[in-house]
Amino acid sequence: MELNTLKPALGSKRPRKRVARGIGSGTGKTGGRGHKGQRARSGGFHKVGFEGGQMPLQRRLPKRGFNSPTREDTAEVRLSDLERIKTDKIDLDALKEAGVVPESAKGAKVIVSGKLTRKVALAGIAVSKGARAAIEAVGGSTDAPIPQPKPKPQPKIVPAAQQSEAKPGKDETGAEKGAGEAKTKTKGAAKGESGARDKSQARKTEPQPKPEAKKDK
Repeated sequence: MELNTLKPALGSKRPRKRVARGIGSGTGKTGGRGHKGQRARSGGFHKVGFEGGQMPLQRRLPKRGFNSPTREDTAEVRLSDLERIKTDKIDLDALKEAGVVPESAKGAKVIVSGKLTRKVALAGIAVSKGARAAIEAVGGSTDAPIPQPKPKPQPKIVPAAQQSEAKPGKDETGAEKGAGEAKTKTKGAAKGESGARDKSQARKTEPQPKPEAKKDK
């Protein structure tokens, strides 16, 4: 074998397609663009998925649920995965070195799956409730905080108005007298108004004297 005899594999190098180089080339005249139309013009291009202004397919299809962009940042770790790691102190770097979690993972969480029979110490790794119990049952430990239940919202208590027992005194008796006088005044005013109305009606019903005719001189 010599350098001047080396050749690329058969079919790996293909000649470049030269459009609009005559009818005999197979792509002559219009150069593969067809006759007229928007795509035949220079600059006649719309974004991918454009359908002439009608509602595009990606907007016509229904959407369901929610896809979190960070769902792959936290990797799941089984108890059986912790069993096969040789080191006793396990953190995120140790999981990546053992190939348990991918290199792109930004965090990890231990779930209940498999069995753990040896003592391990977790650092910087989240654990579920069942996984915490399984780790502590074999003498292991974890620095993940224990989730505290959220306090229930208490209803707002409106302080009741303190009602002092009122004793009859001078002020109350005076107020009662004033209220009685006001009532009598209002009654008298109402009677006066009704009497004035009766008088006005009586005046209207009485026959009025006719004016005397002027005598001719």
